[in-house]
Parts: sequence; structure tokens; C-alpha cells
Amino acid sequence: MKGVYWFLVVSVVIAAWIPLSHCSKKPVGIARKEDIPYIKCQVCEILAKQLYQQVQNKKAEISPKKISEYQIIEIAENVCNLKKVEADWILRIDIVEKEDRLELEEHDSEGQCNSECKTIERACQDVMGYSDTDVAEYLYSSKPDIDSLIKYLCKDLSKACNTKPPPVPKDRTPGEPFVAKSSKEAEMEKLLKSMEGMPGAPGMKMYSRDDLMKNNFGAENDDDDDDDEDEVDDEADFPSKLGKVLRSKENKKGDWKQKIRKGIVDTSATLKKHATKVSSHIRQWWKGKKTTSSKKSSKSEL
Repeated sequence: MKGVYWFLVVSVVIAAWIPLSHCSKKPVGIARKEDIPYIKCQVCEILAKQLYQQVQNKKAEISPKKISEYQIIEIAENVCNLKKVEADWILRIDIVEKEDRLELEEHDSEGQCNSECKTIERACQDVMGYSDTDVAEYLYSSKPDIDSLIKYLCKDLSKACNTKPPPVPKDRTPGEPFVAKSSKEAEMEKLLKSMEGMPGAPGMKMYSRDDLMKNNFGAENDDDDDDDEDEVDDEADFPSKLGKVLRSKENKKGDWKQKIRKGIVDTSATLKKHATKVSSHIRQWWKGKKTTSSKKSSKSEL
């Protein structure tokens, strides 16, 4: 039931906030590996700046606590993975053809992720390679400025900027134009990324309003129905409330956004209750474990 619960929440929210054209069958971009040599150095320089800035942002976020090496490693591991929020910078980059070279231009807003987005992600991964822990250690121990970090990552470590990129072939097929996302779509994608890995929220997908109204949710979540016996009452009630919204086909003119926003607020409260309950169970379990270990120790001494 937990899987169905999350499925309904996310599906309805997406249908209400994102236009139908964005929800149904998006084209999947494929990286153009042949373009990587022309942009690799530029990607490395932007990557170094992102690493530096994200570490500074994390320091400010956890102030007055000191940032740990593990937290820096996490940034370094995720900064080239489009499924993570740390890689959102890639969505603002456009590959532009200028004479016999390719240049990266940064936009203020995020764009639709097609082949250029995937190409930059792949170039970023090639630069980072298996050196994410090395970069994280350097950031943690040396506390470099941006110029020093660029030199370390792009010249000493990856050697991405040690040679001048070759000229771009004249018969190269131009890339797709940069198409900005709406602010609501960008917000929703960040929400999905932040939910990834949370209990009960695996493999979330986007569905159109038509799919939702026709109840075309798919049957892959049916196996989760037996897992709901330990759920709190609020969690059990919420999907039924959403079900009422889904079944109201005749009321298409209703205020979807208002209903969904209320649902999100209710969901947030439910999640907090659930987290508190789980945390309490863990503390009780740990306390009991320590008590048992103490008793065993006393017996062994006797």
C-alpha cells in the first residue's frame, strides 16, 4: 500500500502542475560522444567552479558546524549525475556552434534535457572519472580557491585542459536549440529528485492528466498492497482522499491546484508523523539492545 500511496501522491501532483505536453512521452536524449573532445576543458572548468560553490553553500547551510569530508565526497559523487540536484547546473548549459569550435553558454533558467544535456553530463563524468574522492579530499584538506581547484582538476588530475581542442568538422550536425523549462516544471523535478530514495517512493514516473483520469496507473504497484498493515491511520486515509479527486471526472473544472496543494500539506504532516514514529522505534530498539548487552556482560563476569 505504501508504494500505491506514493504513486498516487506524485502522479496527481505532476498532473496538476505540469502541462500535458511535458508529462506524456518525452523524447529521451542520447549523449553525442563525438562532441566531448570539443567541450571537455570547458566542462571541467565549470565543474570546478560548481564544486567550489556547492561546498561553500554547504558550509553556509550547516554553519556554525564544520563541513565534513563525507559531505564533500557526496557533492563530488553527485555533481555529474543528472538524477541528483547537485547536477542541476548542467541543465542551464547550452552548447553553441561558433565557427570551428563549440562553446558553452550558461542560461539563468534550466532547459529541457535532450542530447546536449546528456553530452555535458557524459563529459563531466569523463573528467571526474574515479577521482571524486581525490577531489573531495583536496577540497577538504587544502581549502583551495577556484583557480587552484581548476588547475588541480583540469590540468593535474584529469588533464582535460592540457591540450587545445581540435576544430569542429564542418559537416557536424548542429545540436538542438535551448528550450527553457517553466518554473513549475523545474520545481517539480527538484521535488522528485529530493524524494528519490525515500521509503515508499521508488521509481516514480510522470503521467499525463488523461492517464490519471482513465486510471491508467499500471499494475506494477499491486504487489505492495500487503505491506500496509503497520501504516498509521493518516496514511491510510490520504490515498482515499486522492481517489475521490481522481474519480471526479465530471468535475473537470474544479480547482486542481488547490486540492493538490492541500494534499501536499497533508502528506508533509503525515510524513513527519511517520518519521517520528520510526525514530522512536529505533531509539527503543537501541535502548533495549544496550540493556541486553549489559545483562549478558554481567552474567559473563559472574
